[in-house]
Formats: sequence, structure tokens, C-alpha cells
Amino acid sequence: MTTAPERVSGEREAAAGGGDVSADTDPALSVRGLSKTFGDGDEAVRAVDDVSLDVGPGTVVGVLGPNGAGKTTLIKSILGLVVADEGDVRVAGADMYDDQRSAYARVGAMLEGARNVYWRLTVRENLEYFAAIGGESPPAVRDRHDALLDQLSLTEKADTPVNDLSRGQKQKVSLACALARNVDVAFLDEPTLGLDVESSVDLRREIRRLADQERMTIVLSSHDMDVVQEVCDRVVIMRDGEVVADDAVSDLVDVFRMFAYRVVVQRSDDATGAAETAGGGADPIDDDARERLRETYEVGAFERRGDRVAFEVTLGDPEGLYDLMDALRAADLVVQTVESVDPDLEEVFLELTNGEGSVAAARADGGDSQ
Repeated sequence: MTTAPERVSGEREAAAGGGDVSADTDPALSVRGLSKTFGDGDEAVRAVDDVSLDVGPGTVVGVLGPNGAGKTTLIKSILGLVVADEGDVRVAGADMYDDQRSAYARVGAMLEGARNVYWRLTVRENLEYFAAIGGESPPAVRDRHDALLDQLSLTEKADTPVNDLSRGQKQKVSLACALARNVDVAFLDEPTLGLDVESSVDLRREIRRLADQERMTIVLSSHDMDVVQEVCDRVVIMRDGEVVADDAVSDLVDVFRMFAYRVVVQRSDDATGAAETAGGGADPIDDDARERLRETYEVGAFERRGDRVAFEVTLGDPEGLYDLMDALRAADLVVQTVESVDPDLEEVFLELTNGEGSVAAARADGGDSQ
């Protein structure tokens, strides 16, 4: 595996932090030098350490990190729910700390999933309530609510108490409430958690529509790498309170693109005949050949497929493929297929976070402790 750089960033990174904001566009979200420490003395934990970033209008940003990386503290500090020790936050030009009322008028948030809506109220009553406390007249945003209900397949449930809905429907109501009024920036924490496949697809489609058509900026925290890779324009990865990567998903994946292949092999005819004569004929790759391959190359698990075996191998450079072919021939193996394997965001995540807490484990745990 390659060694992760201390920080991965694109050419567009500003001096104060990564961003996707062009010179003639003001950021929808601007964070400068944000830091937060919990506790004192030897017990002190620096949950967020000098984080800076700019996010342009109409951008979907994923915030990733292992448990305890500081994701939740960062988002809550941006929203003013946790008071940062240092730093500044501006939302659509409004100062989150000095002019919180103006800043909140421009922000929507879904931080506790279905727990942040009122289950005794109907779906529409929830939308009207959250619009009203955000300063919008419910009749003025009725069309917006109808569109949200339609986009999230909730129209038929508009007059149903939330308590009577399925878990996935409750999750979609929570999202709709975060978007119940016109906002510039929306923060969504684990928006697809607990959704069935169809509901998840609906939600992903709506997130992209809001960014592409309404130019809404969306900050999304999720342990579902497929969602992040599909929906986000950009990813911010945190480790120990710091931003260790901030760039477009495709650019991050390209940085860690390695020479990895999926190989399927079979015994040569001569080797097969010798094995049958000796009463063998079992595994196409014997134990000695497997051990030699593991000692020389970074080889994944061997998967038996009848008279063939498939495995993945990572090479230091493309020339290494010729050496691998020679090694397989020397082991009396015939190569049936060779396919290149591209890295995905989960591999990048694990590399940049030093493999701290697998994505699956983090997802099972349900989130970030800070």
C-alpha cells in the first residue's frame, strides 16, 4: 500500500483551507481556524484542531472520519451548537457567532435523524412548524412543501401522524423538515441511515436536485461510502481533529490509484495430469505456490472457482505484472483473465485514517463520539 500523505488537497485549495470557490464567487460556507478542546490539563481532548474550509454554492460535501475524529464536533461548532474556542464561521455571509439569528435563517440541519421531528404531528404539520420557527409563513412555502413531499414520495402520507410511518418514511420526513424553508446551506447527518434501497435512491436523487437546480450547499456526514461517492462533489476527511484530505472524490481516488489486478488462474495441462496421477486434483494452487506469491506480492484472499482460483494482487509498478506472469508460469499455472481493479472511496478513507476503525464497524456503531 502507498503511504498516505499528511494532507491531500487539490490545486484549488486556498491558503486558509481547501475549497471549491472560484475567485468571483463568494462561499456559501466559510470556516476559518476553528478549534475546540474539551477538558483541561492532561485530560484535555482537542476535538477540532484549526480547521479551515470554503464551500461554494450548489456543492455537496461529505465529511468523513473514524469514530472520535471530530466530525460531529466540527459540524456542531459550525452551527453554533457547540461554542468553538477559536475561529470564525460565516454562512451566506452571516457571522454564525456575532449574528446568529441571520445565520440560522440561512441554515437547515438534520442532526438526529427521525428524532428531530414531532411524531404526534402529521407530516405536513411538521413541515409547517419548522418553516414557521425559521421565520417563513407556512402558506408562503406551501408549494415548496408540496414539491418536497412529491420528491420524497410522501404525498400520500402528508396528513398521517409521523408516529404511524415506517422508519424510512420518518427519516425522509426529517430531511423534508430540514429543507422546509429556503436555506442556503443544509447539514445532513447520516441521512440514509435505516432507509430501504428505494428510499435511499429517492433521497440521493433529491440531494443532487437541490444542489444542481436550487444551488443549495449541502454538508453530509455519513458512514455509507457508496452514498458519499455517488452524491458528493467533494470530500473532507478528518483524523484526530484535523483535516487530512479535502478534495473532489475523483481526485482523491486518483491519488491512491495503484496497480492492482484481479487474476484468475488454472493449472496447466501438464500440472493437472501430474496431480491426477499422484491422486491429487484438488486445489489448482498448492500451498507452496500460495506462500511464494504472498512473500513476493501483496496478495488478497484466494477464491476457489471449480478448477480455477481468483485472487487480487497489488504491484509496485506496471512492470511488476510481467514478473507476476513469470511467477505464475513457474508455478505451472495458466492465466485465464487479468482485470485492473480501481480503488474506491472506502480504500482512500482507510488509507488516510491509518485504518482506524473500519467503515463497517463505524457504521455499526452508529456514528462519531465527538
